[in-house]
Amino acid sequence: MNKRFFIASLILFLTVQNAFAKSLRELFSNNEAIIYTLNIRNFNAQDIDNDGIIDFEKGDIKGTFLNAMEKLEELKEQGINTLYLLPITKTGKIKALGTAGSLYAMNSFDELNLQLDDLQNELSIDEEAKLFINKAHSLGLKAIVDLPSCAAYDLVLSKPKWLLLDKNQEPIVPADWTDVRLFKIYNEHHLNPEMIENFKKFVDKMQALGFDGIRADVAAIKPYSFWKNIIDYSRKNNPDFFFLAEASPDWSNPAPTGVNKYASVDELLLAGFDCYYGSWSDYKNIKSKQEFEKKFNRNLKILKRHKNKSQMIALATHDQQAPILRGKNYWKQALWLSVTLPLNTYFLDGFSYGDNFTYIYENQKAKTTDTDDEFYFVHSGMFDIFNFSIPAKKTYPELKKEYLKAIKFKKENIEMFKNANYVPLKTQNDKIIAYSILTKTKELVVVASLDENFFQEATIKTKYLKNENMLSLISSNYYPKTNKNEIKTILEPLDIQVFMINRANSPKS
Repeated sequence: MNKRFFIASLILFLTVQNAFAKSLRELFSNNEAIIYTLNIRNFNAQDIDNDGIIDFEKGDIKGTFLNAMEKLEELKEQGINTLYLLPITKTGKIKALGTAGSLYAMNSFDELNLQLDDLQNELSIDEEAKLFINKAHSLGLKAIVDLPSCAAYDLVLSKPKWLLLDKNQEPIVPADWTDVRLFKIYNEHHLNPEMIENFKKFVDKMQALGFDGIRADVAAIKPYSFWKNIIDYSRKNNPDFFFLAEASPDWSNPAPTGVNKYASVDELLLAGFDCYYGSWSDYKNIKSKQEFEKKFNRNLKILKRHKNKSQMIALATHDQQAPILRGKNYWKQALWLSVTLPLNTYFLDGFSYGDNFTYIYENQKAKTTDTDDEFYFVHSGMFDIFNFSIPAKKTYPELKKEYLKAIKFKKENIEMFKNANYVPLKTQNDKIIAYSILTKTKELVVVASLDENFFQEATIKTKYLKNENMLSLISSNYYPKTNKNEIKTILEPLDIQVFMINRANSPKS
Protein backbone atom coordinates (compact mmCIF):
# COMPACT_ATOMS: atom_id res chain seq x y z
CA MET A 1 0.00 0.00 0.00
CA ASN A 2 1.23 3.54 -0.82
CA LYS A 3 2.66 5.11 2.38
CA ARG A 4 0.90 8.46 1.96
CA PHE A 5 -2.45 6.75 1.20
CA PHE A 6 -2.04 4.66 4.36
CA ILE A 7 -1.33 7.76 6.46
CA ALA A 8 -4.33 9.61 5.00
CA SER A 9 -6.59 6.61 5.72
CA LEU A 10 -5.32 6.34 9.29
CA ILE A 11 -5.88 10.05 9.93
CA LEU A 12 -9.44 9.83 8.53
CA PHE A 13 -10.23 6.80 10.70
CA LEU A 14 -8.94 8.40 13.87
CA THR A 15 -10.71 11.69 13.12
CA VAL A 16 -14.07 9.93 12.72
CA GLN A 17 -13.40 8.02 15.93
CA ASN A 18 -12.85 11.29 17.79
CA ALA A 19 -16.00 12.94 16.42
CA PHE A 20 -18.21 11.20 18.98
CA ALA A 21 -16.19 12.27 22.02
CA LYS A 22 -17.15 15.10 24.36
CA SER A 23 -16.04 18.49 22.99
CA LEU A 24 -13.18 20.32 24.67
CA ARG A 25 -15.44 23.31 25.34
CA GLU A 26 -17.81 21.07 27.28
CA LEU A 27 -14.91 19.43 29.13
CA PHE A 28 -13.68 22.80 30.36
CA SER A 29 -17.10 24.21 31.21
CA ASN A 30 -17.58 21.24 33.57
CA ASN A 31 -14.13 21.68 35.20
CA GLU A 32 -13.18 18.24 33.89
CA ALA A 33 -10.03 19.16 32.00
CA ILE A 34 -6.78 17.72 33.34
CA ILE A 35 -4.16 19.49 31.25
CA TYR A 36 -0.57 18.43 30.55
CA THR A 37 1.73 21.05 29.03
CA LEU A 38 4.64 19.89 26.90
CA ASN A 39 7.31 21.21 24.58
CA ILE A 40 7.67 18.93 21.57
CA ARG A 41 11.27 20.08 21.16
CA ASN A 42 12.35 18.39 24.40
CA PHE A 43 9.44 16.11 25.38
CA ASN A 44 11.06 12.86 24.23
CA ALA A 45 14.55 14.08 23.39
CA GLN A 46 17.34 11.58 24.11
CA ASP A 47 20.51 12.62 25.89
CA ILE A 48 22.53 9.55 24.88
CA ASP A 49 25.63 10.26 26.98
CA ASN A 50 23.58 11.68 29.88
CA ASP A 51 25.66 14.86 30.12
CA GLY A 52 22.65 17.16 30.48
CA ILE A 53 23.03 18.67 27.01
CA ILE A 54 21.40 17.73 23.70
CA ASP A 55 24.49 17.58 21.49
CA PHE A 56 23.78 16.39 17.95
CA GLU A 57 27.48 15.82 17.27
CA LYS A 58 27.45 13.13 19.98
CA GLY A 59 24.38 11.43 18.57
CA ASP A 60 21.80 12.95 20.92
CA ILE A 61 18.26 13.09 19.54
CA LYS A 62 15.94 16.10 19.59
CA GLY A 63 12.26 15.89 20.40
CA THR A 64 9.96 15.51 17.39
CA PHE A 65 6.25 14.99 16.75
CA LEU A 66 6.94 11.35 15.98
CA ASN A 67 8.98 10.41 19.04
CA ALA A 68 6.58 12.42 21.23
CA MET A 69 3.87 9.94 20.20
CA GLU A 70 5.70 7.24 22.14
CA LYS A 71 4.79 8.88 25.48
CA LEU A 72 1.11 9.62 24.86
CA GLU A 73 -0.19 6.33 26.22
CA GLU A 74 1.66 7.01 29.48
CA LEU A 75 -0.13 10.36 29.81
CA LYS A 76 -3.46 8.71 29.10
CA GLU A 77 -2.78 6.12 31.81
CA GLN A 78 -2.00 8.91 34.28
CA GLY A 79 -5.48 10.35 33.77
CA ILE A 80 -4.55 13.31 31.56
CA ASN A 81 -7.29 14.22 29.08
CA THR A 82 -5.95 17.42 27.48
CA LEU A 83 -2.57 18.15 25.90
CA TYR A 84 -1.35 21.72 25.68
CA LEU A 85 1.54 22.14 23.24
CA LEU A 86 3.85 25.10 23.67
CA PRO A 87 4.33 26.94 20.34
CA ILE A 88 5.11 24.79 17.31
CA THR A 89 5.44 27.56 14.72
CA LYS A 90 8.72 28.65 13.13
CA THR A 91 10.99 30.50 15.59
CA GLY A 92 13.21 33.53 15.10
CA LYS A 93 16.99 33.30 14.75
CA ILE A 94 18.02 36.98 14.84
CA LYS A 95 18.56 38.80 18.16
CA ALA A 96 17.45 35.50 19.63
CA LEU A 97 17.68 34.05 23.12
CA GLY A 98 19.17 30.57 23.40
CA THR A 99 20.62 28.19 20.86
CA ALA A 100 17.28 27.11 19.37
CA GLY A 101 15.32 30.36 19.73
CA SER A 102 12.41 31.08 22.04
CA LEU A 103 9.26 29.14 21.26
CA TYR A 104 7.43 32.46 21.61
CA ALA A 105 9.55 34.36 19.06
CA MET A 106 7.06 33.83 16.23
CA ASN A 107 8.56 33.88 12.75
CA SER A 108 5.58 32.57 10.80
CA PHE A 109 1.83 32.23 11.21
CA ASP A 110 1.44 29.13 9.07
CA GLU A 111 4.81 27.37 8.94
CA LEU A 112 5.65 24.75 11.54
CA ASN A 113 8.99 24.73 13.32
CA LEU A 114 11.28 22.47 11.31
CA GLN A 115 13.26 21.80 14.48
CA LEU A 116 10.41 19.41 15.34
CA ASP A 117 10.75 17.42 12.12
CA ASP A 118 12.01 13.83 12.14
CA LEU A 119 14.54 13.77 9.31
CA GLN A 120 14.70 9.96 9.17
CA ASN A 121 11.61 9.62 6.97
CA GLU A 122 9.97 11.09 3.88
CA LEU A 123 7.00 12.60 5.68
CA SER A 124 6.48 16.34 5.77
CA ILE A 125 6.41 18.03 9.16
CA ASP A 126 2.69 18.72 8.66
CA GLU A 127 2.07 15.00 8.15
CA GLU A 128 4.04 14.22 11.29
CA ALA A 129 2.06 16.76 13.29
CA LYS A 130 -1.22 15.27 12.04
CA LEU A 131 -0.09 11.80 13.09
CA PHE A 132 0.71 13.12 16.56
CA ILE A 133 -2.69 14.82 16.96
CA ASN A 134 -4.60 11.85 15.67
CA LYS A 135 -2.67 9.46 17.91
CA ALA A 136 -3.71 11.69 20.81
CA HIS A 137 -7.33 11.65 19.66
CA SER A 138 -7.30 7.86 19.34
CA LEU A 139 -6.40 7.71 23.02
CA GLY A 140 -9.17 10.12 23.98
CA LEU A 141 -6.79 13.06 24.48
CA LYS A 142 -7.74 16.53 23.30
CA ALA A 143 -5.04 18.90 22.11
CA ILE A 144 -4.64 22.67 22.20
CA VAL A 145 -1.74 24.68 20.79
CA ASP A 146 -0.10 27.92 21.85
CA LEU A 147 -0.55 31.07 19.77
CA PRO A 148 2.40 33.41 20.48
CA SER A 149 1.50 37.05 20.98
CA CYS A 150 4.52 38.78 19.41
CA ALA A 151 6.89 38.69 16.43
CA ALA A 152 10.46 37.48 16.20
CA TYR A 153 12.97 40.14 15.18
CA ASP A 154 13.29 38.28 11.87
CA LEU A 155 9.83 39.61 10.94
CA VAL A 156 11.02 43.15 11.63
CA LEU A 157 13.36 42.69 8.68
CA SER A 158 11.13 40.64 6.38
CA LYS A 159 7.70 42.18 7.20
CA PRO A 160 8.35 45.63 8.76
CA LYS A 161 4.78 46.83 8.10
CA TRP A 162 3.48 44.14 10.45
CA LEU A 163 5.16 45.72 13.48
CA LEU A 164 4.08 48.53 15.76
CA LEU A 165 6.56 51.43 15.92
CA ASP A 166 7.33 53.89 18.70
CA LYS A 167 7.79 57.65 18.26
CA ASN A 168 11.33 57.01 17.02
CA GLN A 169 10.00 54.62 14.38
CA GLU A 170 11.53 51.63 16.13
CA PRO A 171 9.64 48.35 16.68
CA ILE A 172 8.41 48.11 20.27
CA VAL A 173 9.89 45.62 22.72
CA PRO A 174 7.11 44.62 25.16
CA ALA A 175 8.13 44.59 28.83
CA ASP A 176 11.47 42.74 29.07
CA TRP A 177 10.78 40.28 26.23
CA THR A 178 13.92 41.31 24.39
CA ASP A 179 13.70 38.80 21.55
CA VAL A 180 10.21 39.78 20.31
CA ARG A 181 8.37 42.88 19.03
CA LEU A 182 4.71 43.96 19.11
CA PHE A 183 2.44 43.33 16.15
CA LYS A 184 0.57 46.29 14.70
CA ILE A 185 -2.99 45.37 15.67
CA TYR A 186 -4.41 48.82 14.89
CA ASN A 187 -4.12 50.78 11.67
CA GLU A 188 -5.09 54.41 12.39
CA HIS A 189 -7.30 53.32 15.29
CA HIS A 190 -9.02 50.61 13.25
CA LEU A 191 -8.14 46.94 13.35
CA ASN A 192 -5.32 46.19 10.96
CA PRO A 193 -6.84 43.91 8.27
CA GLU A 194 -3.46 42.42 7.44
CA MET A 195 -2.99 41.27 11.03
CA ILE A 196 -6.50 39.83 11.10
CA GLU A 197 -5.71 37.79 8.00
CA ASN A 198 -2.41 36.59 9.44
CA PHE A 199 -4.01 35.34 12.64
CA LYS A 200 -6.71 33.64 10.59
CA LYS A 201 -3.91 31.85 8.75
CA PHE A 202 -2.76 30.49 12.08
CA VAL A 203 -6.28 29.29 12.88
CA ASP A 204 -6.61 27.66 9.46
CA LYS A 205 -3.31 25.86 9.90
CA MET A 206 -4.06 24.52 13.36
CA GLN A 207 -7.56 23.42 12.46
CA ALA A 208 -6.19 21.63 9.38
CA LEU A 209 -3.72 19.78 11.62
CA GLY A 210 -6.60 18.65 13.83
CA PHE A 211 -6.12 20.70 17.00
CA ASP A 212 -9.15 21.10 19.26
CA GLY A 213 -8.34 24.63 20.33
CA ILE A 214 -5.90 27.45 20.93
CA ARG A 215 -4.23 28.94 23.99
CA ALA A 216 -3.63 32.64 23.34
CA ASP A 217 -0.41 33.94 24.86
CA VAL A 218 -0.87 37.22 26.78
CA ALA A 219 -4.34 37.45 25.25
CA ALA A 220 -5.17 40.78 26.89
CA ILE A 221 -2.70 42.84 24.81
CA LYS A 222 -5.16 42.48 21.95
CA PRO A 223 -8.65 44.02 22.23
CA TYR A 224 -12.14 42.55 22.36
CA SER A 225 -12.84 43.44 18.71
CA PHE A 226 -9.73 41.61 17.51
CA TRP A 227 -10.51 38.40 19.35
CA LYS A 228 -14.22 38.53 18.49
CA ASN A 229 -13.24 38.59 14.83
CA ILE A 230 -10.76 35.71 15.13
CA ILE A 231 -12.90 33.49 17.37
CA ASP A 232 -16.06 33.96 15.29
CA TYR A 233 -14.05 33.05 12.19
CA SER A 234 -12.64 29.90 13.80
CA ARG A 235 -16.08 28.68 14.85
CA LYS A 236 -17.56 28.99 11.39
CA ASN A 237 -15.32 26.07 10.50
CA ASN A 238 -15.60 24.28 13.85
CA PRO A 239 -18.31 25.37 16.36
CA ASP A 240 -16.55 23.42 19.14
CA PHE A 241 -13.14 25.03 18.64
CA PHE A 242 -11.84 26.00 22.08
CA PHE A 243 -10.05 29.20 23.19
CA LEU A 244 -8.02 29.61 26.39
CA ALA A 245 -6.84 33.10 27.39
CA GLU A 246 -3.65 33.67 29.28
CA ALA A 247 -5.22 36.45 31.32
CA SER A 248 -5.92 37.41 34.92
CA PRO A 249 -7.96 40.17 36.57
CA ASP A 250 -4.85 40.89 38.67
CA TRP A 251 -2.53 41.71 35.77
CA SER A 252 -1.75 45.15 34.43
CA ASN A 253 -0.68 45.73 30.84
CA PRO A 254 2.76 44.13 30.30
CA ALA A 255 3.09 45.90 26.95
CA PRO A 256 1.77 49.47 27.33
CA THR A 257 1.93 51.34 24.03
CA GLY A 258 -0.64 54.09 24.21
CA VAL A 259 -2.33 52.41 21.24
CA ASN A 260 -3.05 48.80 22.15
CA LYS A 261 -5.93 48.63 24.63
CA TYR A 262 -5.50 46.11 27.42
CA ALA A 263 -8.57 43.86 27.42
CA SER A 264 -10.20 42.81 30.68
CA VAL A 265 -11.04 39.20 31.46
CA ASP A 266 -14.73 40.07 31.05
CA GLU A 267 -14.07 41.45 27.56
CA LEU A 268 -12.10 38.35 26.56
CA LEU A 269 -14.87 36.02 27.73
CA LEU A 270 -17.47 38.11 25.89
CA ALA A 271 -15.30 37.91 22.77
CA GLY A 272 -15.61 34.13 22.86
CA PHE A 273 -12.83 32.78 25.06
CA ASP A 274 -13.98 29.72 26.98
CA CYS A 275 -11.48 29.76 29.84
CA TYR A 276 -8.84 31.97 31.43
CA TYR A 277 -5.91 31.63 33.86
CA GLY A 278 -7.28 33.39 36.93
CA SER A 279 -5.23 34.72 39.85
CA TRP A 280 -2.80 31.89 40.45
CA SER A 281 0.53 33.03 39.03
CA ASP A 282 1.39 34.82 42.28
CA TYR A 283 -0.20 32.32 44.66
CA LYS A 284 3.15 31.86 46.43
CA ASN A 285 2.99 35.51 47.51
CA ILE A 286 -0.33 35.15 49.32
CA LYS A 287 0.26 35.48 53.07
CA SER A 288 -3.22 35.27 54.60
CA LYS A 289 -6.55 33.53 54.13
CA GLN A 290 -8.16 36.95 53.57
CA GLU A 291 -5.93 37.54 50.52
CA PHE A 292 -6.74 34.08 49.19
CA GLU A 293 -10.49 34.45 49.63
CA LYS A 294 -10.47 37.93 48.10
CA LYS A 295 -8.70 36.66 44.98
CA PHE A 296 -10.82 33.54 44.69
CA ASN A 297 -14.12 35.36 45.20
CA ARG A 298 -13.15 37.97 42.61
CA ASN A 299 -12.75 35.21 40.04
CA LEU A 300 -15.94 33.44 41.11
CA LYS A 301 -17.85 36.66 40.45
CA ILE A 302 -16.38 36.82 36.94
CA LEU A 303 -17.54 33.28 36.20
CA LYS A 304 -21.01 33.98 37.55
CA ARG A 305 -21.32 36.77 34.97
CA HIS A 306 -20.43 34.41 32.10
CA LYS A 307 -22.41 31.21 31.65
CA ASN A 308 -20.45 28.10 30.58
CA LYS A 309 -17.10 29.85 30.97
CA SER A 310 -14.37 28.47 33.21
CA GLN A 311 -11.05 29.11 34.90
CA MET A 312 -7.84 27.09 34.96
CA ILE A 313 -5.63 26.77 38.03
CA ALA A 314 -2.04 27.21 36.94
CA LEU A 315 0.26 27.06 39.95
CA ALA A 316 3.26 25.80 37.98
CA THR A 317 3.46 27.02 34.39
CA HIS A 318 6.51 27.50 32.15
CA ASP A 319 6.49 31.15 33.29
CA GLN A 320 6.89 30.25 36.97
CA GLN A 321 9.66 28.76 39.06
CA ALA A 322 9.27 25.08 39.88
CA PRO A 323 7.21 24.56 43.08
CA ILE A 324 9.73 21.98 44.29
CA LEU A 325 12.22 24.81 44.85
CA ARG A 326 10.13 25.79 47.91
CA GLY A 327 10.20 22.21 49.16
CA LYS A 328 8.17 19.03 48.89
CA ASN A 329 5.35 20.37 51.08
CA TYR A 330 4.75 23.28 48.71
CA TRP A 331 4.92 20.91 45.73
CA LYS A 332 2.25 18.79 47.39
CA GLN A 333 0.15 21.85 48.19
CA ALA A 334 0.27 22.93 44.54
CA LEU A 335 -0.73 19.40 43.53
CA TRP A 336 -3.77 19.04 45.77
CA LEU A 337 -5.01 22.59 45.22
CA SER A 338 -4.87 21.82 41.51
CA VAL A 339 -7.21 18.86 41.81
CA THR A 340 -9.56 20.02 44.60
CA LEU A 341 -10.40 23.61 43.70
CA PRO A 342 -13.46 23.70 41.39
CA LEU A 343 -11.38 24.68 38.37
CA ASN A 344 -9.67 22.99 35.46
CA THR A 345 -6.43 21.28 36.46
CA TYR A 346 -3.04 22.08 34.92
CA PHE A 347 0.33 20.31 35.09
CA LEU A 348 3.61 21.19 33.41
CA ASP A 349 5.86 18.49 32.00
CA GLY A 350 8.31 17.60 34.77
CA PHE A 351 6.01 18.49 37.67
CA SER A 352 5.19 14.85 38.47
CA TYR A 353 8.81 14.09 39.39
CA GLY A 354 9.64 17.46 40.94
CA ASP A 355 11.91 18.66 38.15
CA ASN A 356 13.59 21.81 39.50
CA PHE A 357 14.49 23.06 36.00
CA THR A 358 18.11 23.66 36.80
CA TYR A 359 20.29 23.09 33.76
CA ILE A 360 24.06 22.53 33.84
CA TYR A 361 24.41 24.41 30.56
CA GLU A 362 22.85 27.64 31.90
CA ASN A 363 24.77 30.67 30.51
CA GLN A 364 27.49 28.44 29.08
CA LYS A 365 28.83 28.96 25.58
CA ALA A 366 27.51 26.40 23.12
CA LYS A 367 29.59 24.50 20.56
CA THR A 368 26.89 25.01 17.92
CA THR A 369 23.74 27.12 17.69
CA ASP A 370 20.70 27.52 15.43
CA THR A 371 20.53 31.24 16.23
CA ASP A 372 22.83 34.24 16.54
CA ASP A 373 23.09 33.56 20.29
CA GLU A 374 26.13 31.47 21.21
CA PHE A 375 25.05 30.91 24.81
CA TYR A 376 22.52 28.62 26.44
CA PHE A 377 19.96 31.04 27.85
CA VAL A 378 17.44 29.92 30.49
CA HIS A 379 15.38 31.48 33.25
CA SER A 380 16.83 29.87 36.35
CA GLY A 381 14.48 27.32 37.91
CA MET A 382 12.02 27.60 35.02
CA PHE A 383 11.12 25.34 32.12
CA ASP A 384 13.54 25.77 29.20
CA ILE A 385 11.88 27.27 26.10
CA PHE A 386 15.07 28.60 24.48
CA ASN A 387 17.35 25.63 23.67
CA PHE A 388 17.39 22.05 22.43
CA SER A 389 16.72 20.90 25.97
CA ILE A 390 16.89 17.60 27.77
CA PRO A 391 13.56 15.96 28.64
CA ALA A 392 12.05 16.48 32.08
CA LYS A 393 14.28 15.16 34.87
CA LYS A 394 13.11 12.65 37.46
CA THR A 395 14.60 14.67 40.31
CA TYR A 396 12.31 13.20 42.98
CA PRO A 397 10.84 9.96 41.58
CA GLU A 398 9.08 9.24 44.86
CA LEU A 399 6.66 12.13 44.18
CA LYS A 400 5.07 10.33 41.25
CA LYS A 401 2.90 8.16 43.53
CA GLU A 402 1.24 11.19 45.15
CA TYR A 403 0.80 12.83 41.74
CA LEU A 404 -1.02 9.78 40.36
CA LYS A 405 -3.11 9.52 43.51
CA ALA A 406 -4.27 13.13 43.16
CA ILE A 407 -5.24 12.79 39.51
CA LYS A 408 -7.08 9.55 40.24
CA PHE A 409 -8.96 11.31 43.05
CA LYS A 410 -10.16 14.07 40.73
CA LYS A 411 -11.25 11.65 38.02
CA GLU A 412 -13.13 9.44 40.47
CA ASN A 413 -14.90 12.47 41.98
CA ILE A 414 -15.35 14.52 38.83
CA GLU A 415 -19.09 14.96 39.40
CA MET A 416 -18.21 16.85 42.59
CA PHE A 417 -16.56 19.62 40.56
CA LYS A 418 -19.31 20.20 38.01
CA ASN A 419 -21.29 23.24 39.16
CA ALA A 420 -19.42 22.82 42.43
CA ASN A 421 -20.78 24.27 45.65
CA TYR A 422 -17.59 25.89 46.93
CA VAL A 423 -17.70 27.02 50.58
CA PRO A 424 -14.86 28.85 52.41
CA LEU A 425 -14.48 27.47 55.93
CA LYS A 426 -13.69 29.37 59.12
CA THR A 427 -10.29 28.54 60.61
CA GLN A 428 -9.63 31.21 63.30
CA ASN A 429 -6.07 31.40 61.93
CA ASP A 430 -5.18 33.82 59.14
CA LYS A 431 -2.26 31.61 58.04
CA ILE A 432 -4.64 28.79 57.17
CA ILE A 433 -6.91 28.55 54.16
CA ALA A 434 -9.75 26.05 54.25
CA TYR A 435 -12.63 25.29 51.95
CA SER A 436 -15.10 22.58 51.18
CA ILE A 437 -16.80 21.24 48.08
CA LEU A 438 -20.33 20.06 48.86
CA THR A 439 -22.55 17.47 47.25
CA LYS A 440 -25.73 15.87 48.60
CA THR A 441 -23.75 12.93 49.98
CA LYS A 442 -20.18 14.20 50.51
CA GLU A 443 -18.15 17.12 51.73
CA LEU A 444 -14.55 17.50 50.58
CA VAL A 445 -12.54 19.50 53.12
CA VAL A 446 -9.17 21.01 52.20
CA VAL A 447 -6.87 22.74 54.70
CA ALA A 448 -3.56 24.39 53.73
CA SER A 449 -0.93 26.42 55.55
CA LEU A 450 0.49 29.61 54.01
CA ASP A 451 3.29 29.74 56.60
CA GLU A 452 6.62 28.48 55.26
CA ASN A 453 8.50 28.66 58.58
CA PHE A 454 6.35 27.36 61.44
CA PHE A 455 3.86 24.64 62.30
CA GLN A 456 0.29 25.89 62.57
CA GLU A 457 -2.72 24.65 64.51
CA ALA A 458 -6.08 24.84 62.81
CA THR A 459 -9.66 24.33 63.89
CA ILE A 460 -12.06 23.98 61.00
CA LYS A 461 -15.80 24.33 61.43
CA THR A 462 -18.01 22.13 59.28
CA LYS A 463 -21.66 21.53 60.12
CA TYR A 464 -21.80 18.09 58.47
CA LEU A 465 -19.29 16.23 60.66
CA LYS A 466 -21.34 14.50 63.35
CA ASN A 467 -18.88 11.81 64.44
CA GLU A 468 -15.32 10.60 63.79
CA ASN A 469 -16.42 7.62 61.68
CA MET A 470 -17.71 9.94 58.97
CA LEU A 471 -14.22 11.34 58.24
CA SER A 472 -11.79 9.80 55.73
CA LEU A 473 -8.20 10.92 55.15
CA ILE A 474 -7.47 11.51 51.46
CA SER A 475 -4.03 13.07 51.90
CA SER A 476 -2.59 13.90 55.31
CA ASN A 477 0.43 13.03 57.45
CA TYR A 478 -1.52 13.83 60.60
CA TYR A 479 -4.73 12.28 61.91
CA PRO A 480 -6.90 15.14 63.18
CA LYS A 481 -8.96 15.30 66.33
CA THR A 482 -12.66 15.59 65.71
CA ASN A 483 -15.59 16.85 67.68
CA LYS A 484 -19.10 17.43 66.45
CA ASN A 485 -18.90 19.88 63.52
CA GLU A 486 -15.18 20.44 64.11
CA ILE A 487 -11.80 19.24 62.84
CA LYS A 488 -8.65 20.07 64.80
CA THR A 489 -5.35 19.49 63.08
CA ILE A 490 -1.68 20.52 62.95
CA LEU A 491 -0.01 21.51 59.70
CA GLU A 492 3.67 21.55 58.89
CA PRO A 493 5.03 24.62 57.05
CA LEU A 494 3.29 24.86 53.64
CA ASP A 495 1.41 21.64 54.41
CA ILE A 496 -1.92 20.64 52.89
CA GLN A 497 -4.44 18.12 54.21
CA VAL A 498 -7.45 16.70 52.38
CA PHE A 499 -10.39 14.98 54.06
CA MET A 500 -13.72 13.58 52.94
CA ILE A 501 -16.88 13.60 55.05
CA ASN A 502 -19.53 11.07 54.13
CA ARG A 503 -22.75 13.07 54.53
CA ALA A 504 -24.88 10.08 53.59
CA ASN A 505 -24.19 8.59 57.03
CA SER A 506 -24.91 11.85 58.82
CA PRO A 507 -27.66 11.58 61.46
CA LYS A 508 -30.41 14.09 61.03
CA SER A 509 -29.85 17.33 62.93
